Amino acid sequence: MTKRCQIVLPARLASTRLPEKLLRKVGGKTILQHTFEAALRCRVTDSIVVAVDDKKIAAEVDRFGGRWIMTDPQCASGTDRIAEVAAALRDVDLFINVQSDEPEIEPQVIDDVAAALIADPSADMATAGTPIRSRRLIDDPSCVKIVMADDDAAGQGRAVYFSRSAVPHVRGGIDESILASEPPIFWHHIGLYAYRREFLSWFSAQPPSRLEQVEKLEQLRAIEAGKRIVVARVESATPGIDTQEDLDAFTRRVEHHSG
Repeated sequence: MTKRCQIVLPARLASTRLPEKLLRKVGGKTILQHTFEAALRCRVTDSIVVAVDDKKIAAEVDRFGGRWIMTDPQCASGTDRIAEVAAALRDVDLFINVQSDEPEIEPQVIDDVAAALIADPSADMATAGTPIRSRRLIDDPSCVKIVMADDDAAGQGRAVYFSRSAVPHVRGGIDESILASEPPIFWHHIGLYAYRREFLSWFSAQPPSRLEQVEKLEQLRAIEAGKRIVVARVESATPGIDTQEDLDAFTRRVEHHSG
């Protein structure tokens, strides 16, 4: 039986480093609209809902013709926000969490993550990772790393741990051969997820875990509880919008392509 998939864009109005970033306009469209339209280009589903926490975000979704569901502004994480949507949409099997500040997300990545979860019945959730070939990224705490294990299910990797630190530690030191190794040693986590309904019900009933609070990474709640996370390999990461510099760079890329 074909499982019904639902894309959800968790969209918070507040943002620390770039206030109300989802409502910033580039090329006549808000960041939220750019992301919504990019997600629409995937093949796995054309059903998208925006999980909003404020009337201003809801009004913007109405403006560009999308669908929204109001969620609790106090949700502890994006996954908790998705769980609220899951409770309202009882006929959906799989939920795909696309970050609303990723206007250049590749539709193929959405399809790959959904396919990874569908292909492995024992997986609770799926996400994406790309090899890290740069020492600078390894040492950058804003680049979340995945410690990966090879897996025998559908050729996917399995996440052992997520960290902002440079993990795994290479005792002999990191050189060019380590950076170029295949399969890769270092993986950059791409914050796109697919979940089964049952997992979301479990997740929302759990308090934030200790390691989750230490690293500020919600996926560690699942890892600490022994949940199985499969990882789809993609070849590059698209930049999200977190700072004014990110917004300026995205603006330049949009202007270049439109020019």
